Amino acid sequence: MFCPRSNTVSHTTLYAEDPEPADRVPAGPLFVPVRSGPAGCTARMFRTALGGRTAVGFTSQQRLTEALGGGQPWVTLSEPALRALTEPLGATAVTVDPRFAPEMSRVRHVRAA
Repeated sequence: MFCPRSNTVSHTTLYAEDPEPADRVPAGPLFVPVRSGPAGCTARMFRTALGGRTAVGFTSQQRLTEALGGGQPWVTLSEPALRALTEPLGATAVTVDPRFAPEMSRVRHVRAA
């Protein structure tokens, strides 16, 4: 960007306004966790906090490894391709760079008599 006062070039970068959280914006190439299946590999599906099915993608291999471990197989897909593959399987969303909650122990609920 040109700075008229000093006749020098500034290294300030201007960014467009952030999209609203509900806007669908392609996230770029995603590292998608997969598992082995009868026909090769398939995208792993996860559950949201409310129980809905979601596909998951990470913006870097490092983020995938931090969340799921180094032994997790993955493929690279675009967000639209991941959505197209998982919507027929009941995925209601694509979650990018999720933070997973620690596994909660399963406690049996007992009714009071």
